[in-house]
Amino acid sequence: MKKIGVTFINLLIVSVITANAQSVRTYIPEKDSTDIREEWFLLDPETDQVEGVSVEKTYNTLLKDKPSRTVLVAVMDSGIDIDHEDLKDIIWVNEDEVAGNGIDDDKNGYIDDTHGWNFIGGRNGNVEADTYELTREYARLRPKYENAERGKIRRKDRAEYEYWQTIKARFESYKAKSENDYTTCQQQLESYESFYKNLKASIELLQTTYGLEDITPVTVDTLQTEDTELQLAVYFIKVIFDNTAKEATLDEVLSEFGYVIDHNSTVCDNYKSAVEIGYNPEYDSRAIVGDNYGDTDQRYYGNNDVEGPDPSHGTNVAGIIGAVRNNGIGIDGIADNVRIMPVRVVPNGDERDKDIANGIYYAIDNGAQIINMSFGKGYSPQKDVVDKAVQYAESKGVLIVHSAGNDKDNNDLDDSFPTRYYQNGKEAKNWLEVGASSSGVDSADLIGYFSNYGKKTVDFFAPGVDIFSTDPDNNYDSVDGTSFSSPVTSGVAAMLMSYFPDLTANQIRDILRESTRKFDGLKVRKPDTQEEVRFDQLCIAGGIVNAYEAVRLAARISSDKKVE
Repeated sequence: MKKIGVTFINLLIVSVITANAQSVRTYIPEKDSTDIREEWFLLDPETDQVEGVSVEKTYNTLLKDKPSRTVLVAVMDSGIDIDHEDLKDIIWVNEDEVAGNGIDDDKNGYIDDTHGWNFIGGRNGNVEADTYELTREYARLRPKYENAERGKIRRKDRAEYEYWQTIKARFESYKAKSENDYTTCQQQLESYESFYKNLKASIELLQTTYGLEDITPVTVDTLQTEDTELQLAVYFIKVIFDNTAKEATLDEVLSEFGYVIDHNSTVCDNYKSAVEIGYNPEYDSRAIVGDNYGDTDQRYYGNNDVEGPDPSHGTNVAGIIGAVRNNGIGIDGIADNVRIMPVRVVPNGDERDKDIANGIYYAIDNGAQIINMSFGKGYSPQKDVVDKAVQYAESKGVLIVHSAGNDKDNNDLDDSFPTRYYQNGKEAKNWLEVGASSSGVDSADLIGYFSNYGKKTVDFFAPGVDIFSTDPDNNYDSVDGTSFSSPVTSGVAAMLMSYFPDLTANQIRDILRESTRKFDGLKVRKPDTQEEVRFDQLCIAGGIVNAYEAVRLAARISSDKKVE
């Protein structure tokens, strides 16, 4: 008999003794019992019994054989894999720029911007991670107020001092929590890895000892032995079978553990980044960018690397909007005549107001008609700079679609930036704020449990739970977040602009709000609570975006063409 050793026995004993039914279940994600198609969000509520946005129905009926024009959508995000098999044909090409010649051929201020621009890169590389805006505010105010005495604060500085006190308390609390979360995550990951290692070793031991090719619940029940190692291995496998579906094979269980380990490893990496960079007041990413960060009027900096170190998020967003339809590979995006302009402004951390503003200017000046912004933060110290850019977009008739956020917050009460509201209290009329909805298999959970909401601040909801889209390197994956509700909306907006070119951005914004699918007093769970409220109390329009109804309404309003 092959001896695995004392280490194996000790680890196995620890794992088995601590592996009660509940803890084993936490290691292995439970499968969703519902049979939902991967691209459910494209389907129709009445025909397909899921709360999709009726994209396929719209193309097969109202828009069948209708002419359209190409619409340019700027995706301000983390970067996009522009070589992805399902995206490469719809990536914007700057025809006035000669690739790689080191010359600003089109005289727009950006050298070799053949596919877009990266405002968080420089001559020697790219920003991957950055601090949070909370950290930057803490670092900005600390020299002035850290050792200040409340009683000696000048009258004109009192409001700022009180603001500093709030920032300081919140920063210290969030930083401590992040450090604790990272430690806990590492311990959990080590536990998963140990459990996986012991499970695999137990399987190999039984297979080698008994000459088994497959180990099933029936097989393991027949194994009798006096050997301590084998007894532990048999018991360990029985624990696995007792706490997972009986029909699951051990290969499937190993695969699930592998998934859990990979997922938790990513989570731990994020916590690590938060500890080492996000909440590190000494970290300065602008050394990489090389701009004069204090000059908010500065426009021309960055580089032309529109993919960046990790284009996952932006690639997900781009695929939802416009992955090539009906090409026999991957997925179908929402808009069928669209180009995607990558504008990189989002690091792993909080985006900066200066970069947001310049991203908006760049997109508009290079022809974008819609700007998708799937990001957000709780502070905006240079909000006036962003406001000017949003006003510019409004003056140029460009629609901005923004994700509401994933903090389960009421945006009517909690700050979330950027925002449609200018510092003077006026509202941008070209802005849509979008929360996340689910497939609606359980109507009470129709709102994503993580989604922000707001009767006065969130326009409507759009699918954002279990959304299947493009992933870098010709991969595909399911993602959750209001980050993906926003491109669903941008895709539908691009559809309207494409087939009804006479409609303005403000008209399309109003059409999308007015044509949402309503629910006649349906009660749903408020995100992250068990409290049930009426759906229409969680957003302005009281519904979920719907392409079919939007096209019908657009046809009635448009003077350019009608659809039947």
